[in-house]
Amino acid sequence: MRKTLGWLLSLVVLIGTMGAAGFTAQAATAAQPAAATDIKDQILGIPGMSLIEEKPYTGYRFFVLNYEQPVDHRQPWKGTFKQRLTLLHKDVSRPSVFFTSGYNVSTSPRRSEPTTIVDGNQVSLEYRFFTPSRPDPATWSNLDIWQAASDQHRLFTALKKIYKKNWLATGASKGGMTATYYERFYPRDMDGVVAYVAPNDVVNNEDSAYDRFFAKVGTKECRDKLNAVQREALVRREPLEAKYAVAAAENGWTFTTVGDLDRAYEAVVLDYVWAFWQYSLLADCASIPDAATASDQQIWDSVDAISGFSAYADQGLQTYTPYYYQAGTQLGSPDIKLPHLKGLSRYGYQPPRNFVPRDIPMTFQPGVMADVDKWVRGNANQMLFVYGQNDPWGAEPFRLGYGVRDSYVMIAPGANHGASVSKLMEGEKNLATSKILQWAGVAPAAALADAGKAAPLAAPDAQLDQRDLEREPQLRP
Repeated sequence: MRKTLGWLLSLVVLIGTMGAAGFTAQAATAAQPAAATDIKDQILGIPGMSLIEEKPYTGYRFFVLNYEQPVDHRQPWKGTFKQRLTLLHKDVSRPSVFFTSGYNVSTSPRRSEPTTIVDGNQVSLEYRFFTPSRPDPATWSNLDIWQAASDQHRLFTALKKIYKKNWLATGASKGGMTATYYERFYPRDMDGVVAYVAPNDVVNNEDSAYDRFFAKVGTKECRDKLNAVQREALVRREPLEAKYAVAAAENGWTFTTVGDLDRAYEAVVLDYVWAFWQYSLLADCASIPDAATASDQQIWDSVDAISGFSAYADQGLQTYTPYYYQAGTQLGSPDIKLPHLKGLSRYGYQPPRNFVPRDIPMTFQPGVMADVDKWVRGNANQMLFVYGQNDPWGAEPFRLGYGVRDSYVMIAPGANHGASVSKLMEGEKNLATSKILQWAGVAPAAALADAGKAAPLAAPDAQLDQRDLEREPQLRP
C-alpha cells in the first residue's frame, strides 16, 4: 500500500512538473507580441470577401472589393450575388464612416465630409442592382429599401470585428435616403447618421410643396428667365427636335424605353428649371439666354448644358433603371404644375414607369415612405439632416418630432443639391461638426467644452475630398 501511494505521489509530482513547465512555456509564448496581420489579409479573411484591386494613396490603403450577399436576405439559401464596395483604410484605431451614393460606387479614392471631419476609415457600398452589383437572373422584387439596408447591416456586421471603434452612416441625395432607411431598419448599428439633401416623399400623389418651392426660389427675375427658355424650347419643338434627331443619329441614341424621340425631348425640356436649381446657384442666372432673342442653337445649348439631351435615350436610362424602378415602387417621384407651359406640354412630368423597360413589372407600394417618415419623427437618435435652401429636393424634407434625441435638421443658405456642413451658417456649422465628432467618439476636449472650437480632424486633400456629384436630371435625386 505504501509503495502504491508512493508511486501515485511520484506521478502527481511528475504531472505537476510537466504542467508547470508547459504553463511556463505557454506564458512565455503569450508574452511575445504576435506578428500583426496585414489589413488586407484581415479583410480578405471575411467569408465571401474578395479583392478586385488595391490602389495606392498616400496615408491610406484603398481597396476595391466584392462581397457575396444573399439575393434575398429573407431567404438566403436562394442564391447570392457579388456586391462591389471600396474601403479607404486609415487605421483600425480610427472611427469608420459607411457611405453610399444610392447608385454605383466610385472606384477612385474619395472621402466624404464626415470622414474628413473624424479623420477615419470609409466603407463605400454600391447599391444593389446597379451594374455590376446585380443578381443574374435579376428578380426585381428583391430591389427594395429593406433588402438594401440588410446589405449594409450584413457588411457592417462583418467589418465591425476589424473596425471596432464608432461608426457613422452618411450619403447625399439618394445616398442620404439610403443612410436614413438603414437607420430605420437597423437602429443599433450606427453611432450617428449624417444625411445630406435627402428627399422624403411621404405621400406620392401630393406634391404641392414643389409648386410652392418653384413659386419663390431665387428671384422673380431669374424664375421668369428660366421659365421663358423652357417655354421657348417647346414653342420651337419642331426645329429643335430636328437637331435632336441629328444628335441621336450621331451618338447612336435610341428611344425604345420612353417610347419615341418626342417624349424624350419633352422630358429633357421639363427637367430644365428643376435641374438648374438642383445644380446651379442664383448667380448662374446671368448665363441663361434671353429667350425672346436667343437663336435655336442658344436655346439648345442651354437646355443641353443644364438637362442633357442624352438623359432619356435608352443609353442614358440604362444605368439608372434600378433608381426608376424604386421610384415607381417605393420612393415616389415628384410632379409639379407648369402653368407657363399650358398648351405646349403634351405629357407633363412623366412617371417612372415610362423610364423602365416594359418587361420589368412594377407595382407601387403606398405606405413605405410614410413608415420611414413616422419612424424618423418619433425615433431619430443622433441623426443630422442637411439641406440646401435652393435645392428642389429639399421641398419635401425629413422633419423631427418631439420624441427624437440629439437630432437636427439644418439648411445651408443659398445652397443647391451640393449642400454640406461647411456651407451652413457659422453657428450651425460648428454645432454640426461638434456633434459628428462626438458621435464618432473622437471629439477633442476643447470641442466638447465649446462647439465653436470644433473643426475637421483631417487635413484638406483636394483630390480625396472632391465630390463626384453627377449632373442628373430632376427625376434622379
